[in-house]
Amino acid sequence: MLKRETVEKGIRISELAAKSGVHVETIRYYQGIGLLPRPGRKHGRIRRYGSGDLKRVRFIKRAQALGFSLEEIALLLGLSDGNHCAETKALAETKLAMVEGKISDLAAIRNVLAGLVNECARGSRNSGCPIIDALATGR
Repeated sequence: MLKRETVEKGIRISELAAKSGVHVETIRYYQGIGLLPRPGRKHGRIRRYGSGDLKRVRFIKRAQALGFSLEEIALLLGLSDGNHCAETKALAETKLAMVEGKISDLAAIRNVLAGLVNECARGSRNSGCPIIDALATGR
């Protein structure tokens, strides 16, 4: 939790980056693409970020870790007022289906590679490499 005086005064971009576990350039990038608002400067001073900005950057990073693209995160942020649970659920269900498809594809790749490794272990030195042969012939 941020200290009360930190929230009131705000924090610099370097502190926001450190507290959220990203680089300063990432903060600037998020601002450039509209995921994070750019705070104003009070009387020409350094921009100050509040606790809401920190929560937003952490939200973005957690959503990315779950596989959401920045475009999908922008949608989620637009739905984050609590009145769009059905739309949010639909987006998460679509992401879940994509993840399940990738898991299925990876399992198939694992099975093929395991078979090739086993075939290689059984092969003789005279017949070439079964892995190279399989990749070359597409079998």
